[in-house]
Amino acid sequence: MKDIKDIRKIYFIGIGGIGMSALARYFKFHGKEVAGYDKTETALTRQLVSEGIPIHYEDSISLLEKDAEMVVYTPAIPKDSEELAFFRNNGYPILKRSEVLGAITNSSFNICVAGTHGKTTITTMIAHILRHSGYGCNAFLGGIAVNYNSNYWSDERNVCVVEADEYDRSFLKLSPDVALITAMDADHLDIYGTELEVRNAFMEFSRRVKEGGLLMSKWGLTGELGRSDTKHLTYSLTDKRAEVHAESITALNGSYQFDVVMKDWSLRGVYLNMGGMHNVENVTAAITVAHTLGIEDDRIKLAVAAFRGVKRRFEYIIKEDRLVFIDDYAHHPEELRALISSARQLFADLKCTVIFQPHLFSRTRDFADGFAQSLDLADEVWILPVYPARELPLEGVTSRLIADKMTNPNRKMVGKDELISLLKQKKMELVITSGAGDIDMLVGPIRDILKAG
Repeated sequence: MKDIKDIRKIYFIGIGGIGMSALARYFKFHGKEVAGYDKTETALTRQLVSEGIPIHYEDSISLLEKDAEMVVYTPAIPKDSEELAFFRNNGYPILKRSEVLGAITNSSFNICVAGTHGKTTITTMIAHILRHSGYGCNAFLGGIAVNYNSNYWSDERNVCVVEADEYDRSFLKLSPDVALITAMDADHLDIYGTELEVRNAFMEFSRRVKEGGLLMSKWGLTGELGRSDTKHLTYSLTDKRAEVHAESITALNGSYQFDVVMKDWSLRGVYLNMGGMHNVENVTAAITVAHTLGIEDDRIKLAVAAFRGVKRRFEYIIKEDRLVFIDDYAHHPEELRALISSARQLFADLKCTVIFQPHLFSRTRDFADGFAQSLDLADEVWILPVYPARELPLEGVTSRLIADKMTNPNRKMVGKDELISLLKQKKMELVITSGAGDIDMLVGPIRDILKAG
């Protein structure tokens, strides 16, 4: 295969994925011809089309680009994809997204953020601080930064901020100068099989830090992280045993003011206009990375104060005195627990209704107990049918598996149409939509109903 820099035409299978679309934007920015397929039209694919990238939505050999010089695909594509089979059977150079990202970042200074939750927010926070402060970076994000309405941007400085995805062991293709690990909880058991294998993969990732590099990890993670020649810092929300933590945290109308404290350095009066105590912890990690790069304190504080968040990460859709609507990507029990508990802490006097869409039959089966315990933190819960994504149904696995394990009597299974009907009949106070499927398509209609209230 040609060197990537010499390739003229690139075709993406699954171009609408958040990581795939960032790569598509990268190649388009660098003057390549880019086209692709995805099974569903979304706001993101429509935006790619508006940027000059043709996309079709039928898995058909007659529609693909037969003169492509390189084909990039996501492992989430079904094995029976007609287009992928055509390219394979006809000898095209075919690479996974992770392989392409590894090749792109092979000669750059890389800040790679990994973890079973929190990585998208921290990656975006770091990239935003580097951009806003004038330091500069190339960003490959797993979410849409609200400040820039994009998951990719470029810069002359040869620094890449990369979301390091553990799915399919993709992050083991990366070579970090700075690696950050947020969590190593059991997830993607359809890939790894056991929680131990998940942890082993993260430990292997931690050892990929270049000689003389920096490893950061959340305080309390266990296992052999990093190598002896790697500087290792731990971070925490408030645990002073970590090398860096937050202090003097004050909640201000859904936002926070706090201090970031290390042994020989501190940053006082940081303001974060984003809900969730877990996001105070997340930005503490991001601030620490920026500090280790030598970015001035005042520039860091200004950047954090200007950070407007990540779409679908504790995103305020409505924020009024007696009506709050939060949308979030949370699709793992621990993410859901942090989301609900943080929202309830910020808006303790409002009745909390969670609308949850389970993602994947396998994840629903594997974590039904955890989902039930997290959802029980809400006053009322409406559970949508499982979003299958890449999976076929599993016998006996439906949303009811979660509902039956809950102790909260105010729970119900609802379809999308029934959900809309119910919302029109009820007075709502604190509403949270959560899930990694297509629940985001309901955000607009729900917002309009609540506003009409």
